[in-house]
Amino acid sequence: MNASHDDQDGLEPRVGPVPKDDPDFHPYHHPAAGWGAAKSVTRVLVRERALVDGPRAIMRMNHENVGFDCPGCAWPDDTKGLHLDICENGIKHVTWEMTGKRVGPEFFAAHSVTELSGWSDFDLEDQGRLTEPMVYDPESDHYVPISWHDAFELAGRTLRALDSPHQASYYTSGRLGNEATFLYQLMARELGTNNLPDCSNMCHEASGRALQASLGTGKGTVDLKDWETTDALFIMGVNAASNAPRMLTALAEAHRRGAQIVHINPLVEAAATRTIVPHDFLDMATFHSTRTSTLNIQPRIGGDMALLRGMAKAVLDQAKTDPKALDRSFIDRHTANFEEYKALCEATSWEEIERQSGVERDDILKVARVYRDADRSIVSWCLGVSQHEHGVDTVREIVNVLLLRGNLGREGAGPSPVRGHSNVQGNRTCGIDHRPSDEFLDRLAAACKIDPPREHGLDTVGTIEAMHRGDVKVFVGMGGNFALAAPDTPYTYEALRSCELTVQVSTKLNRSHLVHGRQALILPCLGRTEKDHQRQGVQSTSVEDSMSMVHLSVGMKRPASRHLLSEPAIIAGIARAALPESRTPWEWYIEDYDRIRDTMEEALDGFEDFNRRVRLPLGFRIKQPARELVFLTPSGRAEFSTAPLPDVVPAPGTLALGTMRSHDQWNTTIYSDNDRYRGIKNLRTLVFMNKDDMRERGLSEFDPVDIVSTAKDGSTRSLNGYLAIPYDIPRGSAAGYMPEMNVLCAICDYSTQSDQPLMKHVKVTITAAT
Repeated sequence: MNASHDDQDGLEPRVGPVPKDDPDFHPYHHPAAGWGAAKSVTRVLVRERALVDGPRAIMRMNHENVGFDCPGCAWPDDTKGLHLDICENGIKHVTWEMTGKRVGPEFFAAHSVTELSGWSDFDLEDQGRLTEPMVYDPESDHYVPISWHDAFELAGRTLRALDSPHQASYYTSGRLGNEATFLYQLMARELGTNNLPDCSNMCHEASGRALQASLGTGKGTVDLKDWETTDALFIMGVNAASNAPRMLTALAEAHRRGAQIVHINPLVEAAATRTIVPHDFLDMATFHSTRTSTLNIQPRIGGDMALLRGMAKAVLDQAKTDPKALDRSFIDRHTANFEEYKALCEATSWEEIERQSGVERDDILKVARVYRDADRSIVSWCLGVSQHEHGVDTVREIVNVLLLRGNLGREGAGPSPVRGHSNVQGNRTCGIDHRPSDEFLDRLAAACKIDPPREHGLDTVGTIEAMHRGDVKVFVGMGGNFALAAPDTPYTYEALRSCELTVQVSTKLNRSHLVHGRQALILPCLGRTEKDHQRQGVQSTSVEDSMSMVHLSVGMKRPASRHLLSEPAIIAGIARAALPESRTPWEWYIEDYDRIRDTMEEALDGFEDFNRRVRLPLGFRIKQPARELVFLTPSGRAEFSTAPLPDVVPAPGTLALGTMRSHDQWNTTIYSDNDRYRGIKNLRTLVFMNKDDMRERGLSEFDPVDIVSTAKDGSTRSLNGYLAIPYDIPRGSAAGYMPEMNVLCAICDYSTQSDQPLMKHVKVTITAAT
C-alpha cells in the first residue's frame, strides 16, 4: 500500500485553518504560561464572543463539588483549594464548547456530506455546537433531522438484527463521565459483547499493563500531596506546558523548595525550562519566572528504557561500595526477581546503553546521581514512553528503578503516569475494558442481574480491522473524533464506511460524521459546562483524575439547544430500544444519577459509600493496594522485570518519527496553525529534524520534503511537500503533528506488548520533495 496524503479519497489535506500569512519559525525562549498564556486566553474569549460566559466559567472550573471539571486534561485539582486552578488550554477547551455558533438542520440542508468532506477539520468544528439529532439520507447525500425516538429505534433495530452481538463495537472517548461510562459498558455487556475499545488503547494501555504486571494495579500510586513533598521528580516523555499545563504549578513549587527536577524527552519543551504561573499575581506583575527543571536529558526516540537501565546499573555499581545506595530491607521484604534483574544490569554494557539511549554515559550518571541522592523520588511519564513497541517493558523498567531504593508505599515516592484527557482513567475504572477480569464481571453480574460475556472483546486496532473485514457492522462512538484520532487514516476511513451503521455522540461537527457507514446517526449531547436537567433536578456527574481522585462535576450554563440530551440519557435511550426485554431500569436511572451511583457502589471495587464520599471536599481517592505495599501479583510481591534492551537505533538512512500535538491544539481539535512554545506560526505541515540530519540530506530551513513510512508488512505510506524545520532533537529522530501524520502509522504497526499503535515510533525516510 502506498498512501499519499494528497490524493486519497476523502482524506482532507488540511486540518487547521488556512493561514493568512507565510510560515514563520523562531525558537521560543520565554517562560511557559505567564503573559503569553494570558494574551492567548484573551484572544480566544474575544474570538468566541465569550467575554461574559468565559470569565464566569473560569471562576467555576475545577471548583470542588460546585463547579464543573475541566474537559481538558486529567491533572488533579489543587489540594489547597486554589480558586484559579485553571490553565490556558483548559480555557480554550471550555470556550470552544461554549461558543455561540450553532449547527442545526438549516446548516445540513445547505451542505451535502460530499461538500463538507472537502472542508478543513478546523472549519468543520468552527461551525459551532450541534443542536438536533440527524440521520444520513443517502439519496440526497445530506443529514436530515430525526426525532430522538426514531433515532433510538434505528440504532436499537439495527443492533437487534445483528447475527452476533460481537458485530457491534462501542468506542469511548475520555470525555465521558463515570455514570455514563458505567451505563455504556452495562449496555454493551447486556447485549452480549466486550467490544469496548477506548482512547486508552491508543495512549496509556502500555502503562496499565506494565503496572498491573509489576505491582498488581493498573494505575499510579502517588497523589498531588506526594508531588508536594518529593525530593526528586523525573518527568519522561511529557510536553506538560501543552498537555497538562497545571503541572507547571507543581513544578514551580517543587523548584522553589529545592527539589530536583529532571526532564527526559527528545525535545526540550517549554515546561522543561521556566514558567510564570498566571495566578501568581506578584510574579505576573514583576515578570518573575521560576525554573521548572534542574536537568534536561534528550534520549533518542525510543531510548528511554536504555537510559533507565543505565540509571539502575549506576545505582547497583554504587551499592558495591555504599550499601545505602539500595534499600535492601524493602527489596528483601517486598520484591521478587531482584537477583535476576541485578545480573541483567551487570551484563548490559555501557556501550550498549549509550548506543540505544543516544545519551552519553556521563549524562546518565548525572541522572543516576540525582536519583541516588534523593530520599524520595517520583517518576512521571506520558505518551512519549508508552506509544512504542516496547512501551510495557519501559514502564516496567521505571518500576524497577523505583524499587531499587524503596520508592513505593511512602509519601513523596512512586510511579505517576500523566493521563492526557479528563476521565480517561475513570472510563477504565468504571468498566470500559475489552479484557475485563472475572472478578469485575462477577460483581457486575451480581449488582445488575445480568450474565455478562466472558470472552475478551476488541480494542481499537482490533475494531478497525474487524470493520474493514466486515465482521463489525455497527460502530458507536461516544465522544471524540475517531476517524482522525485512529492510525492509518485511509484504512480507518474504509473501515468506517464498511459499517452498516455508525452512531456518533458529539457536541460539534467533525470528520467522523462525514466518514460514516451506510446508515449514520449524529446524536448531539450536553457538554461538561452545561446544566443537566432530569426529573429529579439538575444532575451532577463524577470524574476520576490521573491520580485516582473521584469528584463531582456540575454544569453551570444553559444548554446550547433544548433538543440536547445528556450522555447517560442517550445511552439509556439506545439501550431500551436495543434491549426491549431488559430488566435494567434505564429510565429510572436517568431520573436521578444518585441511583446509578448506588448501583456502581455495588459493582465497583473502591466505590463503597459512593454518593456520600463523592460529595466530600475534593471527593475521595480510590484505594491503591500497591500504595499500602499490598501487591496483587502472582508472587504477592512487587516484581522486577528482566526484559532485554530493544534495538531502537534507526537503520542507515532512516529516522524514528514521533507524532505529537501542537500547543494550540487539544487532541484532534485544532485552534490555530500556531505552536507558540515551539516558535511556529502559520504552519502544521512540517517535520522537526536534527540540523545534521537535514544537512546530510541537503536540506535547509523550510525546504519541502517527502516523508515515507515503511510498515512491518513492508507497505509504505507517504506525506508530500511538508516543510523541514531544524530543531533541537537527537540525531536519527524527527517529530511532527498528529492527526495529519497518523496516515504514516500503518494499521499493522502496533505494539505486540500493548496492542497500541506506534504513534511515537514510526520508521520513515525523509528526502527533498520531488
